[in-house]
Amino acid sequence: MDVTPLEFEKPIVELERQLAALKESSSGQEIDVSKEIAAIEAKIKKTRKEIYSKLTAWQRVQIARHPARPFMLDYVSHCFDDFIELHGDRHIGDDQAMPAGFARLDSRKCMLVGHQKGRDTKENLKRNFGSANPEGYRKALRLMRLAEKFGMPVVALIDTPGAYPGIGAEERNIAEAIAFNLREMMTLEIPIVAVVIGEGGSGGALGIGVADRVLMLENAYYSVISPEGCAAILWKDRQFAPEAAEAMKLTATDLKRLGVVDEVIPEPEGGAQYDRDAAAANLKDALVRNLNEVSAKPVAKLLEERYQKFRAFGEYEDPVK
Repeated sequence: MDVTPLEFEKPIVELERQLAALKESSSGQEIDVSKEIAAIEAKIKKTRKEIYSKLTAWQRVQIARHPARPFMLDYVSHCFDDFIELHGDRHIGDDQAMPAGFARLDSRKCMLVGHQKGRDTKENLKRNFGSANPEGYRKALRLMRLAEKFGMPVVALIDTPGAYPGIGAEERNIAEAIAFNLREMMTLEIPIVAVVIGEGGSGGALGIGVADRVLMLENAYYSVISPEGCAAILWKDRQFAPEAAEAMKLTATDLKRLGVVDEVIPEPEGGAQYDRDAAAANLKDALVRNLNEVSAKPVAKLLEERYQKFRAFGEYEDPVK
């Protein structure tokens, strides 16, 4: 898949264009341009390192939203086997923005739930741009309870700008559906591992994010509101989204430091969209390792640690002056 460069990546693209043009112009001619090619390749390597080692919070948000970035079902095909999708919440219908079902992670059977976006207009309409309705969260909880019945762990892959805020979703009690999931997931007597693979927006992300281990891909973000929404509230103008993103501490590194997430999963240079196989391998390794660790704990200890984990959020101490 071709990866459209982001604005801050254009210096790299321009150097790669110059390199391709030089190679093309010298092909078939008895001209030694090896030194020039080596110089441009060295400059590309240096430029990539300079850009990707100093990404701002807003640039990471842009990477998390990149349309070529792997989505939930991409990771399912790379990391899991025997995925059998299950449908419906047994009340309203099925939500295509929240695929879920049985799967195998290595030899371990598990229940897989997550958000799925689309790559074109038709698929985005089908998937509602990754924003689930109430029936999506109710389906997820129904299947988590089914997993509890069979003693299977749950894996949640989070990638949503937020739950769908439309009139229909409000009429069918989207807030209640999310709140109910928060309470019920806290008491499920099975291991739960959640991973923010792209966007982790607001209650839409948290609705399947109450877990024993919460992981994040390196260029994902996790926040109570989008940077644009925060900027619109605080500065009355969405153009201040980069400043908002920096202030909100929504990157994986910041959230790991604050104790909101337990592990940051590394991505290939530039983001998962540049090497899906490597990104999927890193994700699978982290999932297997964390599931093994939490599955070894007695249920009583698992529930107590899960409860204390989320109770501790928001605690802070004033600095001594």
